[in-house]
Amino acid sequence: MNGIININKPLGITSHDVVGRLRRILGIKKIGHTGTLDPDASGVLPMCIGRATKTADMLTAQDKQYIAEVTLGSATTTLDASGEVTETANVNVTEEDILDAVLGFIGDVVQIPPMFSAIKVDGKRLYELAREGIEVERKPRTVKIDSIEILETDIANKKFSMKVDCSKGTYIRTLCDDIGRSLGCFAHMSGLVRTRSGRFDIKDSYTLSEVEQMAAAGDMSFLVPIDKVFEELPRLILSSRRARLMCNGVKISAQGTTDGETYRVYDEDGRFLTISEAEEGRLKILKTFYQIN
Repeated sequence: MNGIININKPLGITSHDVVGRLRRILGIKKIGHTGTLDPDASGVLPMCIGRATKTADMLTAQDKQYIAEVTLGSATTTLDASGEVTETANVNVTEEDILDAVLGFIGDVVQIPPMFSAIKVDGKRLYELAREGIEVERKPRTVKIDSIEILETDIANKKFSMKVDCSKGTYIRTLCDDIGRSLGCFAHMSGLVRTRSGRFDIKDSYTLSEVEQMAAAGDMSFLVPIDKVFEELPRLILSSRRARLMCNGVKISAQGTTDGETYRVYDEDGRFLTISEAEEGRLKILKTFYQIN
């Protein structure tokens, strides 16, 4: 079994918990996820099955979309609702103030990763250090926020929600905290749903229960074929002989290709073999998905 499942992760479990559940449901060990979602977040979590695990780094690198709820008036240790309140302030802002503050974060933004994150420092994850009461210096990183749309504001209850389209590596918790500081009243993230990860949209996702029921009935339509993820790449078909040579490490010539362009490569029987890049008129394999001996 090979492919990607667009899982709608529920609240209250980790991304690794989803891996464990799917291993039990599908009876397959080789499963990985793309882009961690915290237990307090829900939504799109593409799961790679079998040979599709080779696509995990590519899928993780794709842009994301989130809907976040922001609570004004308090900052927390974790930058979300699970942490202890560290600072408070009166909230005297208008909808226009919120919109102006949010618009200031569109484009390239420098973020400092939160201590409660999965980034490793000297072999130890930041959240492990944070739980021990240890705070270390984190290197700022530049991320890109393509758009922010205010969906709803509730000034009376000091809340608003926003839809964020952003690059990989963007910490929405940090964005919420930064917006609060820009408004002068502090803020933290009080809810988060990932609504899109690359081509995978929440409207096309499956719950774990749905996958379990479908698998029990022999219906595997939840499984997205690996090559479907790369539909935007041009397709290249090789003869059986040339396909065998390529799969055995030979840099074969690639007539009609453009240097620097990446291709989906198939054999003449329609088997998806590799993602390869044209380089000086030959194919350089980037990822292999089917081996011909």
